[in-house]
Amino acid sequence: MATNPQRSTSRTAEVPAPPAASAKSVIREYAEALTVAILLALVIRTFVVQAFKIPSSSMEPTLQIGDHILVNKFIYGVRLPYISGRLLPFTTPQRGDVIVFIYPEDTSKDFIKRVVAVGGDTIEVKNKKVFVNGQAVEDPHAFYAEADKPYREKRDNMKPTEVPEGRLFVMGDNRDRSYDSRFWGFVDVNEVKGKAFIIYFSWDSAATSPLHWIRWDRIGDLIH
Repeated sequence: MATNPQRSTSRTAEVPAPPAASAKSVIREYAEALTVAILLALVIRTFVVQAFKIPSSSMEPTLQIGDHILVNKFIYGVRLPYISGRLLPFTTPQRGDVIVFIYPEDTSKDFIKRVVAVGGDTIEVKNKKVFVNGQAVEDPHAFYAEADKPYREKRDNMKPTEVPEGRLFVMGDNRDRSYDSRFWGFVDVNEVKGKAFIIYFSWDSAATSPLHWIRWDRIGDLIH
């Protein structure tokens, strides 16, 4: 009896792949997915949003030690390594913005402060009161931890100073305990990493009870 060659060929094609080949395919799929996830995370961290932790009290009460924040890195435009300037800026740093920037005196460190004056402004401090372009600044975020102590020169008084174009004058909200532009000068707008916009976690290491280590009431707070 003759056999059907076409039928025989069809049966041969249905033979399943060896288990080893199937396992390699699964491993490859996981490796590709992991690679894409890592690349995506790097792109987001570099150009879109980055997480930072607050290590000092210079921005209290707005930001407290142990707050974990997210910074919008895209709003002021994409910073390109080794190149001055930015791509696709939506806006520029404005008075009142809370920004993260590269510390001018040590580029390995990032600082966070509030923009008080921008390029072209004239800023002055008289007995702790801030004046911009001759007008007193009513800043609801400013906090004076040592209001009852004697004034200190340089921190509490500064003669009128014009902010150069392309530079920012920044101060911590905790005005009596902040090392900022009053001491070391201006911030180059090209060294600004982004604008802080939300507290996504807050940890109080000084709390005596484990029940209070997490500041639940601060999680999700927007930064103004």
